[in-house]
Amino acid sequence: MFSHSKKTDTLKLTTLLAAIGMVGMASAPAHAADDCIARGDLDQIYCDMDGDLVADAPAADQLVDPDTLVFAYTPVEDPAVYADIWNPFLEHLEKVTGKEVHFFAVQSNSAEVEAMRSGRLHVAGFSTGPTPFAVNLAGAVPFALMGADDGRFGYTLQLYTRTDSGIDTVADLKGKRVAHTSPTSNSGNLAPRALLPGQGIVPEQDYEVVYSG
Repeated sequence: MFSHSKKTDTLKLTTLLAAIGMVGMASAPAHAADDCIARGDLDQIYCDMDGDLVADAPAADQLVDPDTLVFAYTPVEDPAVYADIWNPFLEHLEKVTGKEVHFFAVQSNSAEVEAMRSGRLHVAGFSTGPTPFAVNLAGAVPFALMGADDGRFGYTLQLYTRTDSGIDTVADLKGKRVAHTSPTSNSGNLAPRALLPGQGIVPEQDYEVVYSG
């Protein structure tokens, strides 16, 4: 989908899909590194004995019970806006858990993953690209995804250019500088690298990629 705006030429890919991850709150890994025989791509502090590709839950004596739960959503330009949007969800969590729940505004995908890995973040919404990193590095367990009331979910890939840019089709991107969001973003980088070649345009080869962050 092409849309012209007054902004500089950018490739902006938006997503309606987000994986929600929860990590087992533990004071120590469920399995020591030297006694785990099934880990796959998980970090060495985790184990996957049941083969479901996510970290096993900590043993009962390793679980912690924080007084306050911390929730974060994928980094956005104006975190304060999302803090308001998520208020009903946070209030629901408080009701069902009996705990205070705070919203934590993250500045980057890597910061969100690290916050969960370190135990400072308990429940989070990750965008699709960083989800494998959250699973493998932070022990996150995806259990839900966003959708609309009518059952729709998924991505829309949109390209934004200035009205006077002369870019009206995907082919017109050739020879241009195009902004992707970040290297780990699925919708903002990995998806166009996978899909645009089918439209006859190969990122890095046919146009210069710059990252907008």
